[in-house]
Amino acid sequence: MLEKLEVVSQLFHGFAYEDYFSADTAQKLSLILSAEDHILGLEDGKKRFINEVTALSKAFAIAIPHEQAMDVKEEVAFFQAVKARLVKFDSTGLGRSDEEIETTIRQVIDQALVSEQVIDVFDAAGIKKPDISILSEEFLLELKGMEHKNIALEVLKKLLNDELKSGSRKNLVKSKSLMEMLENAIKKYHNKVLTAAEFMDELIKLSKEIISMDDEASELDLTEFEYAFYTAVADNKSAKELMQHDKLRELAVVLTERVKQNASIDWTIKESVRAKLKVIIKRTLRQYGYPPDMQKLATETVLKQAELIANEFTVEA
Repeated sequence: MLEKLEVVSQLFHGFAYEDYFSADTAQKLSLILSAEDHILGLEDGKKRFINEVTALSKAFAIAIPHEQAMDVKEEVAFFQAVKARLVKFDSTGLGRSDEEIETTIRQVIDQALVSEQVIDVFDAAGIKKPDISILSEEFLLELKGMEHKNIALEVLKKLLNDELKSGSRKNLVKSKSLMEMLENAIKKYHNKVLTAAEFMDELIKLSKEIISMDDEASELDLTEFEYAFYTAVADNKSAKELMQHDKLRELAVVLTERVKQNASIDWTIKESVRAKLKVIIKRTLRQYGYPPDMQKLATETVLKQAELIANEFTVEA
């Protein structure tokens, strides 16, 4: 256990976390944020820290109530407090076995440090959850101005990832394109192609792209579902060049209505209904003069988009 404690302690080389144990409540919160920022600034720091603290937790749970374990309980508690916040930046979170181990630890160490209270991504970053849109201009400026830059990056990366995953259930093409942009920016940052400041600018640019999705739908006077089909049929250069903007918009509206009319409960697993919808989509694309060489791909894209929002259509029907 002491070896594992030493491994975790070494990750804080150059960071005086010992100050935490004599600090008041406000100072403790500030030190935890600084500790998070320190770990996030290390090469693969978040993953390494979470893994090492998990290993330490298992060893500590076995060692208690041995005197050596009790002597280091405050250090373990501190590491757990930092880990609890870092975990919130990951989509997976804690595994069941980890939760059970940490429940055991909570029975021994300082309850105030590793509380049962759910910590969301805003608590983890030490910022107030915005009342306004999460990706608003005001909130993005607040993140950019944060003292702890590594935490700000993790918050925005997490929020964007969650937003795009949520959006991918409604708009296949747009969300896929934006997710690729996010993954590309993350890859460049990890490979040191982008600095932290440049990475933040890329994430803010992506945030504005997400916001613009709603703006574009409004400008086109399309519902959320109609806009999803619009992006599906407008996702190729030749279609945009050959067809007028208004015609693509009209095509999207007609496709939405025809898919809705022919959608039925469990249609996504009924091959006969899928085949019928495929014919309807192809016919509609031809009717509106969609480029022949792109009709097959567009049909598949529209069908996939229809599958994503199938439940909404059958509920409305």
